[in-house]
This record gives sequence, structure tokens and C-alpha cells, in this order.
Amino acid sequence: MLLNPRYRATSGPAPRRRAAHNRRKAVLLASAASLCSLCLLGAAAPPVPLGVGDRLYPTLGNPGYDVASYDLDLTYPGANDKPLEAVTTIDAWATADLDRLNLDFAHGTVRSVKVDGVPADFAGAGEDLVVTPVQPLRRGDWIRITVRHTSDPRPGEDHKGDGGWVPTTDGLVMANQADAAHLVFPCNDHPSDKAMFTFRVTAPNAYTVVANGLPTGSERVGGNTTWTYRTQHPMATELAQVSIGRSAVPRRQGPHGLPLRDVVPSADRKTLEPWLARTPDQITWMEGKVGPYPFETYGVLMANATTGFELETQTLSLFEKNLFTESAYPKWYVESIMVHELAHQWFGDSVSPASWSDVWLNEGHATWYEALYAEEKGHQPMIDRMKAAYRASDGWRASGGPPARPKEPEPGQKISIFRPSVYDGAALALYALRQEIGRPAFERLERIWVRDHRDANASTSDFISLASQVAGRDLGGFLHAWLYDAKTPPMPGHPDWKPAVPPQKEEKAAKRPARR
Repeated sequence: MLLNPRYRATSGPAPRRRAAHNRRKAVLLASAASLCSLCLLGAAAPPVPLGVGDRLYPTLGNPGYDVASYDLDLTYPGANDKPLEAVTTIDAWATADLDRLNLDFAHGTVRSVKVDGVPADFAGAGEDLVVTPVQPLRRGDWIRITVRHTSDPRPGEDHKGDGGWVPTTDGLVMANQADAAHLVFPCNDHPSDKAMFTFRVTAPNAYTVVANGLPTGSERVGGNTTWTYRTQHPMATELAQVSIGRSAVPRRQGPHGLPLRDVVPSADRKTLEPWLARTPDQITWMEGKVGPYPFETYGVLMANATTGFELETQTLSLFEKNLFTESAYPKWYVESIMVHELAHQWFGDSVSPASWSDVWLNEGHATWYEALYAEEKGHQPMIDRMKAAYRASDGWRASGGPPARPKEPEPGQKISIFRPSVYDGAALALYALRQEIGRPAFERLERIWVRDHRDANASTSDFISLASQVAGRDLGGFLHAWLYDAKTPPMPGHPDWKPAVPPQKEEKAAKRPARR
């Protein structure tokens, strides 16, 4: 994600990968073990919200099952201020004995729930939907959960500004990071439980629908058309995207025949085409840095909406249209923002964080390649940006926490974990690592990281371990200081760099757009 400068103050994975995914998920599940025991109580016990023990979002996700796939069936009524009728079907397997199971869902009316085709009791508890099947579930059971519900694009009193559906001038898009997918559909809303997705969206014929993945067909019946899309790689719920609008969908070919499709307001297609045409070269540039593009398609969604950020929704990155039509930003700068969200397809989407405390792995890397692109294509020296970040880093750490241990979200601001310390502060840590082990080893580390963890989850400890392996020496102490300490360590190769004295208050990196 990249926050827009207008809103900132100043400056089926392979078995081996599935096993690794489950091992990492087990770390979170272990911390939720005492909560999971509540699932095993009799039906008379009151329903309670659960979670997988994430330090920053303790009630996100749910223990006791692992989702394999989501099938979302949405019907758009032709107005973006009315609820959509929806059916969400979840295929999963039980990882524990369960009398109940919890889904994250907080903004819609549940009409019915079935488990394996049999009606089940359900109740709300906090931001959870607690489902009680007729027959208890046993570990290893394959489960199908079908929820008929509404999906409400209107912000609720308790969720204003939290994300989920975002209205555009002619329809809707999604912005679910970090914890807003469950404002749209019932799910296990934590990046540690990635799954395959199918979207079936019915809308009036005047609208065009585009979603993550590739189209598998469309069917027109009377005044409505149903559009179907499927992902070919697992995806975290926070990366789901559905665009409904009076849109044009320009198509082109990327490197190695990669199908590219963009989504723009029909009236702006000609104006936006020069920006859209940059994507193939940007993908080629990224592939030269870290290896093959990891998904089945890519494109940019330029929404006529006010979000305050750009967002790396998988295979279809979300941008505010005005980023490209306002004259305030130089060309190199706008392109570097495009590369930020593109880089997320490797760092954050293909390789997803094991917990939200690992968000620096997403944002630090995306910021790194944003800065590297600006240096190589826009002649903006990275060393200048890193030196400025070093000066501000102690202030960022004091206000927002160190890169790998961001402070908890501020009350009523769930996305406030997206602070400078996980963007330029984390990119600064990557710069320090490159200074320490040398450019060839650093570039080799980056390629191995996205190759070995493709379609899976990875943690900060995984990164430290791989960095040590590639460097041929233990980097635990070095990286721990850069990622966890309250004060910024000395920069290798730059003994003259000094932090600001006294530490500055938290600042946004100068004229950088807001990101996620």
C-alpha cells in the first residue's frame, strides 16, 4: 500500500509450500490454543470472538480450520449505496475437533448458514460469525460452509474509514487491507490462511466487472450479466479485489506473453493510456531484479474515488485516478509509485506475511524497489533518500515502533500500523543489509526469498535465517538491531550519518504518497 501525499502531513500450493505454510500458521495457532478450547464447549456456552493470536489484530483469523477456497457470488443492484445480495461458500478442512467454528464477518445481514448442506445455527460475537453445525466436526474433516448474506457498501458507525467496499463515481471497488475483508464477506481474515478464490458477480448490463485472476466467462440474461473470475494462485483475504463500474478494460501483452488487463473509467481511457503502456517495461524491470512475475495476469485499476492510498490487490493494483491526471507530480515519481504496488506482487502478495508484525517485509521491499526505480529511471539518488531516512529513523521508531515490531493500531484507526518505520524505515534496514553483505549477495538473497516462499507465508525470522545462509555468516545480531531496536544502529560504510538530535517526531517521508 502507498498512502497518497494529499493525505500525509509532510515528507493450490505445492505440498512442500503447504506444509511450510501450515508450520508458520501453527505459531499463531499455538498462541490461540486457549481460545480454541472454547470451540469445544457445549452449545449452551455463549459464542465468543476468537483470533489466531496476532499481536496487532488479536481477534483476526480463527483457529481450528484451514481454508482451501472461497466462492463469492455477489449481485450488484445498480447503486453503490445499497447492499449487495451475496452467497459465500468456503471449503476448508478442520485442523482440530470443533463443536463450533468462527468466521470473521462484521458488516452485513446473515440470512442463513449451512455446513455440508445442512442448516446450522449461527450467532454474532464481536466481529465474528459463530457457526454451530448439527454434527460436531472432527480433525481432518473436509467442510463446506455456505453463508447467505448481504454485503453492505455503506460504512457502519463502527467501521467508518476502515475499508472494505469503496464507492467510486460509478460503482464500487475493494480495499480490504489490513483487516476489512470481513466487512465484505465471511472469511478467515488473516494473511496466514491463503486460499483460492472464485468470484461470480452479477450486475446490470451497463456495468463491467473485473476481479482478481483470469476471466472464465460471462453470461447475459435479460438486463444483467454475470461475470466469473478465478485465481490460479492462493491469495490472502486482504488482497481480494472486485471492480464494478462503467469501465474500459484495455488489454495488452506483457513479458513472456503475460496477459495484462487494466481497468479505467471509460471516459478517461485515452488520457490514461500513456501510463498504462508503461506496465510491460516495469514488469521487465522488476523481473530483472528478482525473477519471474509470480502470477497469471497483472493490471492497474484506476478508480475514480478518494481513498487516500494506493493498494496492491493481487494481480490488479488499485490506484486513485487523480494520481495520474493531476499535474503536481513528475513522471518519474508517478512511475515509481506504480512500481511500488507492482513490487508488492512479489513481496506481500506471492510471499505473504506470517503475521501483521511482519508487514515491513511487504512495505520495506516495495519501498526499496520504488526507490531503486526512481534512482535508475528518474535519476534520483537512493543514497540521498536513505541518508534522509537515517536522520529521521530514531523519531520514526519512537513514534511508531521499530520496523519489525510496529506499535499497535491507534484507537479507531485500524490501518495506523502503516507508519514510516515500516516503509522508508524498513527500506533503510535493507540498505544497511546491502551495505553489510555487498550488492551481489543482497541481490541473490532477494531472488531466493521470492522463489522459496512463493505462494506461501514467511516471517521476519525466516528472512534473517535466509540472509545468514546467503551471507555465509550469522546475521541475527545485525538484523535484529536494525529491525527491533529502539535506536537506529550505525550505518555500515557511512560513519558520518547521524540521527536527528533530538529525535524528530514521526514524519512522513518527504512528498512520498501514502502506501499500504
